[in-house]
Amino acid sequence: MATGKINVSVDNIFPLIKKFLYSDHEIFLRELISNATDATLKMKHLTTIGEAKVDYGNPLIEVKIDKEGKKLHIIDQGLGMTEEEVKKYINEVAFSGAEEFLNKYEDSAKDSGIIGHFGLGFYSAFMVANKVEIITKSYKDEPAVHWSCDGSPEFVMEEAQKDTRGTEIILHIADDSTEFLEDGKIKSLLSKYNKFMPIPIKFGMKTETLPKPEGAKKEDPAPTVEVDNIINNPNPAWTKQPADLKSEDYKSFYRELYPMQFEEPLFHIHLNVDYPFNLTGILYFPKLSNDLNQQKDRIQLYQNQVFVTDNVEGIVPEFLTMLRGVIDSPDIPLNVSRSYLQADGAVKKISSYITRKVADKLNSLFKNNREEFEAKWNDIKIVIEYGMLSEDKFFEKADKFALYPTVDDSYFTFEELQEKIKATQTDKDGKTVILYASDKEAQHSYIETAKAKGYEVLLLDSPIIGHLIQKLESSKENISFARVDADHIDKLIQKEETQISKLSDEEKETLKTELEKVIGEKSSYTVQLEAMDSDASPFTITEPEFMRRMKEMQQTGGGGGMFGMGAMPEMYNLIVNTNNELVSEILNTKTAKKKERLINQSLDLAKLSKGLLKGKDLTEFIKRSYEMVK
Repeated sequence: MATGKINVSVDNIFPLIKKFLYSDHEIFLRELISNATDATLKMKHLTTIGEAKVDYGNPLIEVKIDKEGKKLHIIDQGLGMTEEEVKKYINEVAFSGAEEFLNKYEDSAKDSGIIGHFGLGFYSAFMVANKVEIITKSYKDEPAVHWSCDGSPEFVMEEAQKDTRGTEIILHIADDSTEFLEDGKIKSLLSKYNKFMPIPIKFGMKTETLPKPEGAKKEDPAPTVEVDNIINNPNPAWTKQPADLKSEDYKSFYRELYPMQFEEPLFHIHLNVDYPFNLTGILYFPKLSNDLNQQKDRIQLYQNQVFVTDNVEGIVPEFLTMLRGVIDSPDIPLNVSRSYLQADGAVKKISSYITRKVADKLNSLFKNNREEFEAKWNDIKIVIEYGMLSEDKFFEKADKFALYPTVDDSYFTFEELQEKIKATQTDKDGKTVILYASDKEAQHSYIETAKAKGYEVLLLDSPIIGHLIQKLESSKENISFARVDADHIDKLIQKEETQISKLSDEEKETLKTELEKVIGEKSSYTVQLEAMDSDASPFTITEPEFMRRMKEMQQTGGGGGMFGMGAMPEMYNLIVNTNNELVSEILNTKTAKKKERLINQSLDLAKLSKGLLKGKDLTEFIKRSYEMVK
């Protein structure tokens, strides 16, 4: 029997572990099972190369709860440890610079990469246990060893009775951690962290039904048998070669990852690279809504099939955090802070690779089956548009396959769109003007007006489209975007034919004066008289494109408070068609009260069309309309 003191550079490491890792105390199980997995895989390697002359067999890792004894057991059939190895790997903790450690992690305990970084995987057991035992027997022909420690630097080590190869860790669960003696808690942790570990993990038993024997009667119950309850999938899809998987295999794995997700993914991307870093995984494109915040944190990050986190910002480009699936890389530590990730060179290379791989897959889908790609566009566009906005390299690649749908459900690439409209939609400066709608229903009348003039109108309705338009205008030559209800179309686009007003200059001046008198000098509406087709609307409200964009950028966080400005003021144009009969009637009406009523009614109808008629104004409009009907 031997006793001794654990070789650490502080008097008592265990309160330190509890203090700084308590927020993540549940990961002790992940760490201990990871150690058991490593020991088993090392055993496999040694038998494969012939260094260990033993039978590898079909090892598993077993987790057992002894609720009455308040103990948790983790048992493996790996290579085990000799007495010398226990001294080396357990008694000499790879821990130094305690003061530096305290200073470094005091303000970032949750993010700090202590376990793994400092070789404390095994000692994480003391976060939940007041005593830990190890019973281990090496594959070498040496006696078994029993090691125990009560949470102080003192340990006891002696020879043990154990006939089989491997290691058993026994945790005497502390009174403040008895939740880890509950089947449901342990099962949930195993499912969270160890669902895809490469060694089968047994937790309890389950009943399986056997086929009925020949000659059994219909009413006879089928025989059953108790078998090991293996709670993990040691060979998940991402560890296999794409050539060995069928479409159904990918869908099946998606259902395994997201059992509560009932919609099938649109398509998948299989990642597999071994230089200049190691990375495997499968990413899925789900159907996406326009709500960016609800989409994130669905990708699971693994290190050698051990779950690390589902917060993959810093590893996966932000625009791809809306995807789902798995990324597995041994080059990423089990415990890392976000600042570490952002500064790590390998992580940056991984991020660039994933961006390129996704872009290549999308381009391939577009080229190979454009019709299918168009059918999926509305479900995936938010990712692509976000990527174009945030990643320059992705923008360059996406320019070939990003689509611009019209209100009539036609789809164009940017190059195709330019070619189609450059002859008919050009402004006075020679720029191609791209008209678009953001709400097909709300802007219906404006869309119809534009279409009647032969213009093409896009339907761009994602929440970030305003920002993307800014980027497109700055990166493309001689193009500008204008929403269909912005500055009047005929001002934005050169018309070969100019309408002649039926009103004289004097009549126009009189009309403008009358309109401004009723609308009010402090109104947010600027009156503009324009000669249009006689059947075009008498009053149309537009919003200056620049002002509208500034307001949108404020609302989406892109321009709030810029240049010291507060909220952008309401500013609209009231476009009056001088060739419309109603406008002529307003001009020629002799009764001031009737003239005022006609102007207010026409203005309110224009506001109603624009979605601006609300509250008191709407109530008065309804009342006035009934009076006019009577």
